[in-house]
Amino acid sequence: MKLRALALAVVLLGGCDNQGEPTANAPADAPADKAPDIQFTAADFANAEKVALVPSPAEMERSLERSGIEQKLASMVDDSPISMDAENKDQIAVRAGVVLADLVLTVKESSKERTIERLDTIKVAIDKLGGGDDVPAQIDELKAQIEAGELTNDELIQEFDELSQVMVPELEYEAGEWVVPLIQAGSWLEGAHLVSGAVQDAGKFEAANDLLRQPEVVDYFIEYVNREGGDKAPDEVVDQLKSTLSTLKTVADKPALGADEVATIHDATGSVLSLL
Repeated sequence: MKLRALALAVVLLGGCDNQGEPTANAPADAPADKAPDIQFTAADFANAEKVALVPSPAEMERSLERSGIEQKLASMVDDSPISMDAENKDQIAVRAGVVLADLVLTVKESSKERTIERLDTIKVAIDKLGGGDDVPAQIDELKAQIEAGELTNDELIQEFDELSQVMVPELEYEAGEWVVPLIQAGSWLEGAHLVSGAVQDAGKFEAANDLLRQPEVVDYFIEYVNREGGDKAPDEVVDQLKSTLSTLKTVADKPALGADEVATIHDATGSVLSLL
């Protein structure tokens, strides 16, 4: 899939020095391999940059650790199953994102059965969203490796983080460009809810600016939930998501965040999650 290859390219390029020339180290007379049948446009790279803009759940937890907050997000995750029994596809996408975040954050603590249950839930969501066969096939492969005990916890975290950051963008070409941002919105809302709760518990509100003040991410999600062609009568979850993003936009535009703003973020994100 084009976006999968593009997303992988962006991830790899993101770790390079932007000051260098991409082909500077290639021998001048090196034989050229046959180019893949992929042609990128400026719009493709703009989309990939937006995808890369949103921190993954694993990145959010690492940022929390770097800030000196010891609370593990996994201990704060609600372990209740999230059903994909919904008619509205926007809501299914948001729910899938929440499950994906929980999958990444709880892999070290969850039982093998609970991890596989979350993977199966994501498969159901992808099927309902019309997301094709590639991601479900990868999920089946992961399930087989988990059942066989072939992956360590650290390897599972890496695999699940890749699922959320590299593989999920494939869905854009199968189910529509709106799917990826809404899945990301679910993951990010879950992460922001847990992180804001951890900041409150630790009382380290000075860390909130780095961890939770992300106006560009909020703008990205607002663009898609208000997209032209979206459901004319969105359900309760999508309505609440729009309201929450509006609140988060107001908070994110402030020059600095404190205890009150962190409480607002926690309550606003919780208002969406409580409906799932």
